[in-house]
Amino acid sequence: MWERIRTAIVLLIIVGTAMFATRTITLIIPLFLIITAVSAYEWAKMLPPLFKNPHEFLDTDKPLHQPIKEVNRKHQFLYSALVLKFVLISLWLPKTWAIWWGISAILWVCAIFWVKNFPHKTEQWYGKRLIGIGVTMIVACITAMFFLWRLSPWWLLYVFVLVWCADSGAYFVGRKLGKRKMSPHVSPNKSVEGLYGGLATGCLVVLGVSFGLLKNWSSLAIVLFLGLSLLTIVISVFGDLFESMMKRHAGIKDSGRILPGHGGVLDRIDSQLSAMPIFALGFWALQYFGVVHVA
Repeated sequence: MWERIRTAIVLLIIVGTAMFATRTITLIIPLFLIITAVSAYEWAKMLPPLFKNPHEFLDTDKPLHQPIKEVNRKHQFLYSALVLKFVLISLWLPKTWAIWWGISAILWVCAIFWVKNFPHKTEQWYGKRLIGIGVTMIVACITAMFFLWRLSPWWLLYVFVLVWCADSGAYFVGRKLGKRKMSPHVSPNKSVEGLYGGLATGCLVVLGVSFGLLKNWSSLAIVLFLGLSLLTIVISVFGDLFESMMKRHAGIKDSGRILPGHGGVLDRIDSQLSAMPIFALGFWALQYFGVVHVA
């Protein structure tokens, strides 16, 4: 427990400093690139053994179904470099961000059905397609975080707090009242009642924020913002479930061991992986259609 707390405190200091210490990209971009590199490395650990050597890394003519075994570290580094390349290019092309978020949103809708059908019909998502899925989800998440940070670090913090509070609410409500399991084959501890608890907690967060950031907004804007926030909470649950599903298929407990007491980076950002692009896409749409105006 104390190891988890110490790690969490260190992470809060590092992330908080990068977000709020300066409005230049001096600190935030390196942080995002580190998150990208490590999470992509961990994602590659859960890929099926599709390649015999690095030169076949992007060969699409190989069969999909092979026995699960540990991915070669060279392939993990190659995949990490591949995702970093896409992130670096995308960060400097803001006009592409909404496209990444839109594609990611489609994948997360599909993930709902993949989780529901697990452990059956894994061919719908498992295989070489996980390479492209990983690239899309990580790039969408990082660009979404950068978009929100550029608007204001407080908007980025809002999504972090929204998901964290909803997750805590879901945990405590699910522990006390949880009876109907959401996906027993993926995560036996998550329940429908817990989801309701998370949504209720999220509503409290939105109400709290409405007295500050939203005080000059119209009633329509606040209602739509509430709907977007609740949708973000629901999708964040499937970010967690999807990563859990990948780990179960790969036969591992944690995506990595870089964070003492917490596992890997993916274990910490799995919910944000789905929440960030959904919220960013919705918030961008509210701005684009003139529903909200952010200074």
